[in-house]
Amino acid sequence: MADMPDLATLLALYDQVNHYGRTNGMKLAVQQPGTVTYTMTVQEQHLSSPGTAHGGVVAGLMDAVLGAAALTRAFLDQEFVSTVEFKLNFLHPVHLHDELVAHAEVEHHGKSLVVVGGRIECPARDVVVARGLGTFNRYPATKRQFVQAVAAQLGLAQPADE
Repeated sequence: MADMPDLATLLALYDQVNHYGRTNGMKLAVQQPGTVTYTMTVQEQHLSSPGTAHGGVVAGLMDAVLGAAALTRAFLDQEFVSTVEFKLNFLHPVHLHDELVAHAEVEHHGKSLVVVGGRIECPARDVVVARGLGTFNRYPATKRQFVQAVAAQLGLAQPADE
């Protein structure tokens, strides 16, 4: 797949198509392929009771950070990933206006599966609010519409599906 864009271009395009992250105010930072950080601030729309965030917000942030770590590593092999499963431990409640910092790092990058560990911190309260572990399936980038969208946006020849 000679026409595959570089990592920085793929990440910029991923950020454009990631409506979930944008809608929830999440900001991605890549320290290196396979090691990432997502940040977000808990807003009123994230609450399930007065002052307390819904667990789905924490779960969504965890899935996003675990997946982004796996994805940034997979991009190097011209692959994408999809979540197979993830486990989440809720350790502390999350409150309105908490600034959350989620960290994730690839722990295993095998032939077909990627395993990623992560944690979500609330630095202002100096607590880890959640820990997670995810498993992701690797697959060729040519198997999804994202590559066609990338190719079209960059004016590249569009790769055929395998």
